[in-house]
Amino acid sequence: MTDSADSHVTTPSARKRKPADDFPPLVIPYQGQLLAGIDEVGRGPLVGPVVAAAVILDPNDPIEGITDSKKLSEKKRLALYEQIRARAWAWAIAEATSDEIDELNIYQATHLAMRRAIDALGVRPEYLLVDGNRLPGHDIPGMAVVKGDLRHAAIGAASILAKVHRDAQMAALDSHFPAYGFARHKGYPTREHQAAIEEHGILTLHRKSFGPVKRLFMSGHVPQAVPPDALIALPAPQAATPELDDSAAPAAPQTGLQAEPTPETTAPSEASEPSQQPTAKKPPAVV
Repeated sequence: MTDSADSHVTTPSARKRKPADDFPPLVIPYQGQLLAGIDEVGRGPLVGPVVAAAVILDPNDPIEGITDSKKLSEKKRLALYEQIRARAWAWAIAEATSDEIDELNIYQATHLAMRRAIDALGVRPEYLLVDGNRLPGHDIPGMAVVKGDLRHAAIGAASILAKVHRDAQMAALDSHFPAYGFARHKGYPTREHQAAIEEHGILTLHRKSFGPVKRLFMSGHVPQAVPPDALIALPAPQAATPELDDSAAPAAPQTGLQAEPTPETTAPSEASEPSQQPTAKKPPAVV
């Protein structure tokens, strides 16, 4: 789960996160191969969608170097992004728009984006590993993994896909509105971003339920329209035909991270949140 821009903002939650070594070994109550890692990026920004990704790695083709996307250099993150897209059994990126965030709240919108990413996978997973402490309310069984992007390769891979895509969105938005500095702060509430809002006003992509934006919006400020091409489109999900090993039941992919990384709580599907999705307007097309 990625809540801050690279070296731009350090949130209290980020400062308090325990090292992966401080958690007990990850014990996953699933021994098959169709395990999907789920993570999100963009809960904290004042602008744009929250982005989620789902990845099913090939257990026979481990990708070296996968970890929490925030701990990677941009160059390494981009290289891993391409490797994951090329070598994973299946991957998908989805989002919940800023309007949906305002309508539902950021917590529910994050879970909506996660469910969309899971449903967009070309291969249906049998088990989910979700970064954080709550499942997103899908009907597929799974478990929430605290600090999961450091503790399991599939979650780390999802964090990389989500972050690279959202960072690219902010770079595209920056090209239309350079005065806001989106390419630098990625939409997070930095001093630069808040000063730009005060000076230039808010955009229609700003989250009107978030403090600094809400204050201006409630005072009668009319948001500036954002052209349809200001954000890049979601990449089309991709999937291969998994070559499942029926003679054995290897553990779910554990490669690329410290020895058997792992969560704090295991939550089978019965213990997860209800699978019913909140009612939300269909997000506007992003091109």
